[in-house]
Amino acid sequence: MDTHIKATTLGANHSPLTELVVSALRERILSGGVPPGERLVEGKLSEELGVSRMPVREALRQLAAEGLVTIEPRRGASVTSFSPQQMRELVEVRATLEGLNAKLAAQRHDDQQIAEMERILEEGTRVSQSGADDAVMLMMNQRFHDALGSIAANSILQDIMRSLRDRTALLFAPLNRARGPQNWDEHAAILRAVINGDAELASLLAMRHVYNAAQMEP
Repeated sequence: MDTHIKATTLGANHSPLTELVVSALRERILSGGVPPGERLVEGKLSEELGVSRMPVREALRQLAAEGLVTIEPRRGASVTSFSPQQMRELVEVRATLEGLNAKLAAQRHDDQQIAEMERILEEGTRVSQSGADDAVMLMMNQRFHDALGSIAANSILQDIMRSLRDRTALLFAPLNRARGPQNWDEHAAILRAVINGDAELASLLAMRHVYNAAQMEP
């Protein structure tokens, strides 16, 4: 499998190298470019990215702390894979917390932030219908959920959600390539409930959205 990440090496960039390597690898993993279980070989990544092994090693450790990478003795690093039971547990927790996130957003109902969400919704719907690649769709999805979290205004919840979204994105990436427009239809329904201040409906729709994305029954 071709696991080249960027045509231009990162060593030519003056930003902190570890951060650049983390960003490049995270994008590749979450977009489904490197599948669960695939090995991440330090030497190969170092050569591809045009950096020494040290920032690659540190980046892999950081991604392991986030749950995206698994590091095992003698085998090294690989993209994290989950058992069916772990998948269900992750989805159950994320669905519950996304429901709380949407409920708080509907209760707090910030008009200025809702206007920003409407702009994101319009752009995301257009992009999903244009056949954009996985990385673009992932970025738009993150923008929508981050904006919803801004309205919910609970910093503890948002910190937890960011980690969960990355981990569950590993599950959703191979499932969601054909359901981009459906995802944004569901986003639109959640936003309508938030705008109407219907906290219970917003919560229900957000939870159902997670189960739909994972193609699981609640």
